[in-house]
Amino acid sequence: MIVRISTEAQFSLPDEDAARLNDLDNAAVAAVEAGDEATFHARFDEMLALVRQHGTEIADDEIEESDVIMPPPDTTFAEAAADFTGDGLIPG
Repeated sequence: MIVRISTEAQFSLPDEDAARLNDLDNAAVAAVEAGDEATFHARFDEMLALVRQHGTEIADDEIEESDVIMPPPDTTFAEAAADFTGDGLIPG
């Protein structure tokens, strides 16, 4: 899975980590829907850490289509309400 963290970089995330990323995404959506800002930030931070730690950064000169585009790390809770709805960042 190719994941872009907006304002940072693009990463190749192993398939075995995709399910965990989806679980965290679903938890972030649930937190936004519940109005739970602290839990949202905790899950979003976990998502970022998972991608950064388990993914391999793709060189800037390589062109890969992203499967998932994550908002910037400094996304506010109000901004998150636009992205973390329904199926979240990772549909399906």
